[in-house]
Amino acid sequence: MPCRPLVAVALAAAIGMPAALSAQSPLHAAIEQGAAAVAPKVVTWRRDFHQHPELSNREVRTSGIVAAHLRSLGIEVRTGVAKTGVVGVLRGGKPGPVVALRADMDALPVTEEVDVPYRSRVRTEFGGQEVGVMHACGHDLHTASLMGAAEVLAGMRANLPGTVVFLFQPAEEGAPPGERGGASVMIEEGALDAPKVDAIFGLHVFSGQRVGDVLYRPNGIMASSDTWDMIVHGRQTHGALPWGGVDPIVAASQVVVALQSIVSRQVDLITSPVVVTVGTFQGGVRFNIIPDSVVLSGTIRTFDPAIRLQVQERLKRTAEQVAASSGARAEFSIRSPGNPVTFNDPALTERMRTTLERVAGPGRARLGVTTTTAEDFAHYQQRIPGMFVFVGATPEGVDLESVGRNHSPRFVADEGALPVSVRLLANLAVDYLAGGR
Repeated sequence: MPCRPLVAVALAAAIGMPAALSAQSPLHAAIEQGAAAVAPKVVTWRRDFHQHPELSNREVRTSGIVAAHLRSLGIEVRTGVAKTGVVGVLRGGKPGPVVALRADMDALPVTEEVDVPYRSRVRTEFGGQEVGVMHACGHDLHTASLMGAAEVLAGMRANLPGTVVFLFQPAEEGAPPGERGGASVMIEEGALDAPKVDAIFGLHVFSGQRVGDVLYRPNGIMASSDTWDMIVHGRQTHGALPWGGVDPIVAASQVVVALQSIVSRQVDLITSPVVVTVGTFQGGVRFNIIPDSVVLSGTIRTFDPAIRLQVQERLKRTAEQVAASSGARAEFSIRSPGNPVTFNDPALTERMRTTLERVAGPGRARLGVTTTTAEDFAHYQQRIPGMFVFVGATPEGVDLESVGRNHSPRFVADEGALPVSVRLLANLAVDYLAGGR
């Protein structure tokens, strides 16, 4: 899909206003003017990040660009937070509360199949194998948009009634095995404490919605997520003599099939949606050798804490008992910490609803549905009130059912989402600060 040229993006930022500048407050007018001015830079940053993606906890180049930009704006900068995270503090010229804006920086081990001039050709090692690396979830847009919002807000710092904290976070997609990272580590290392943040906002571009649409929802908007790992142990033997050992591939295959009954037969889906997915299945090195073991991993998505624990327990029981029925042995474990439900504070969401409607324009800010995707933004929301929204990334005229979804090698986020995201982040910060605690 061809992306919009810079001129078109800048024009969208300049004329895609929900109301005439004369009808806006001076702060809102300054945001609109600043967002239009920074639009070409935002596109350039996004394309650069897209062409040079970095996996979780490896965002060295990206965080360096972010930190240099914030310093050029006179923003206080702290680097190396949660390995590669960047925290910027912009102190306004007037007293007031503290609000945080967050963007994630990491890419995914996906080989890009989108034919654009700035496509990623990066390859690296992940999980013991060579993989392509791609911004297949739009984090390049998030980072560029928050850099743009930082420039807009820095340009009006004298009139800001409070402080804005910019959180550029690594490892939203999860730290590599054996490492820790993401929002929980950002919090541990003081990202919300110096200064103490009163509320936080974040957004995510989504290919299943039109450019210009903003979707919000009070209470739970995204599921909790847990990552599970399993090793099924058999006994290695010749492929021609399977009775001479225990085949872990067959045993693990039976486990995979049995896991499907947990959602369909063991959980009350009227109460809450549940998803159990097997994402990896690795074993064997040669066609005529039955291996000693196979390794599997996957994800659990739930919305209810009690059901979350129930599903974890039933996965463990099913894996162990089904494997044992074949003479194999299953080791099942849950990685910690998982992500809780992304929970939008109801009072904060209602308070900021008028901001969403003003920025998006008539009929473009809508109540969304819950989704079984997940976000580690939820960790921030467990500490302070927060709101997370979706920004559409598919232009008019493109079939929403045929587009590559987030995490697909064919994922495309239209750059028309950039000016919307910049204006949205800046307006949420200003309106929260102007409204006081």
